[in-house]
Amino acid sequence: DVQLVESGGGSVQAGGSLRLSCAYSGYTSFIDCMGWFRQTPGKGPEGVAAIDSDGASSYLDSMKGRFTISPDNAKNTVYLQMNSLKPEDTAMYYCAADGACYPGSWQKDYEYPSWGQGTQVTVS
Repeated sequence: DVQLVESGGGSVQAGGSLRLSCAYSGYTSFIDCMGWFRQTPGKGPEGVAAIDSDGASSYLDSMKGRFTISPDNAKNTVYLQMNSLKPEDTAMYYCAADGACYPGSWQKDYEYPSWGQGTQVTVS
C-alpha cells in the first residue's frame, strides 16, 4: 500500500524556520510529482510547492524565496524547508503524491490521489 507520512510540524515564532518531511513508501516506480499543500479551517487545500521526478520545482508566489521543496531519493523523503515564517503560514500541512507537475495543475488538490495525514504548523 502507498503511504505518505508527514513530520516536522510544530509551534514557532514569526521569523523562525521549520523543515517538514514527507516519507513515502509502497511505490514501485518513480513518483512523477509530489506536492505540499496547506489547509486552514473552513478553506480548501492550497498548493504550496511541488517537485517533479527531474527535480523541477514550482511554488506559490507568496512562498518564493521563503520555502524550498527538495527530495532525498535515497530516503524516499521529500522536504519542505520553511524560513521567515509568518502567522499567516499557520495551517495543517499535507504532502501529496502522483500529481501533475504542470503549470496550472500542480496546485490542484484533486490531481493527487495519495495524501498523508498532515502535520500542524503554528506561527505566533
